[in-house]
Formats: sequence, C-alpha cells, structure tokens
Amino acid sequence: MTEFGRNQLKQQRDKLKQYQKRITQQLEREREIARQLLRDGRKERAKLLLKKKRYREQLLDKTENQITSLETMVQSIEFTQIEMKVIEGLKIGNECLNKMHQVMSIEEVERILDETQEAVDYQRQIDELLAGSFTQEDEDAILEELDAITQEQMELPEVPSEPLPEKIPEKVPIKARPRQAELVAAS
Repeated sequence: MTEFGRNQLKQQRDKLKQYQKRITQQLEREREIARQLLRDGRKERAKLLLKKKRYREQLLDKTENQITSLETMVQSIEFTQIEMKVIEGLKIGNECLNKMHQVMSIEEVERILDETQEAVDYQRQIDELLAGSFTQEDEDAILEELDAITQEQMELPEVPSEPLPEKIPEKVPIKARPRQAELVAAS
C-alpha cells in the first residue's frame, strides 16, 4: 500500500475520533435533559430520550472498535513497509555479493594463493643459497672479527703496576672541600 493509502486510513481514524467526541458530548447533554424532564414530571419523554442515549452509546462502542481496527491496520501496514525495505536491502546485498563472486572466483583466489606460495618458496631458496655460500673458514673469520670488536669495546685502562705513594690527608677548610669535589668529578 502506498503512503497515500496509509494517510487515508489515518484520516478515517481521526474522523472517527471526532465523531466519538461529538457523540460523547451529546450523551452528556441528553442525560441532563432527561434529568430535567424527570423533574418536570415528563417520565415517558425522559424514557424515550434515555433509549435514544442508549442507542448512541452502542454506536460509541462500535466506533471505538472501528478506531481500534484502523489503528491496528495502520500499524500492520507500517510494519509491512519496514519488512519490504529489509527485503529490498537483502536483495541488493545478494546482487552485490554475486557481482563480487563473478569478479573474484574461487579458482582466481586459489591461483593467487599458489603464486604467493611460489614467490615465498623462491625467496627462501635465494636466502639458502646466500647463507650456504660461506665456507667454514669464512664463518670462523667472521666470529674472530666479532670477538675482536667486542674486545675493543670492552678494553679498560691499564692499572699501574707500582704502588701508589701514601699521602697524609691535609686539613682542608670546609669551604674548600666542595671545590676539591668538583676537581675530582671533572677528572
């Protein structure tokens, strides 16, 4: 159903609600008139008016049922429209997946994976050839050079072989001591 049809249903519902409101107001007026008629002693006329009122109450109940039916129908239509949008989205998604599958077939994916594996195997062979081109003498020379570089970095200054002269500490004023500490730190 189109948007137009749904709007018509909503308009019908609104008209029924207006009709219901009008009947409710008439029922209240008729009840007051029936009271007045009873006060005036016109019992038969009041009874006739109350019968008319009862008939309108039944119409009011029918109107309420019709309004409920219309609201249910509008909700069903709105939900169905949502379902249709979901189905349309699924349809578009399936078409997109099918197009992607046409572009990238299983055979194409397998071919790409095989080519990748071949390239990895080829690179591994090159690495093995380069690694295997050194002789045992070359390996030994490389290790000796590595040890020499390590020793150069770890060489410490030589320790003097003669004993150090003994020195008697002099008394230094307190203010001079920080300067002496600075000289030691700088050397």
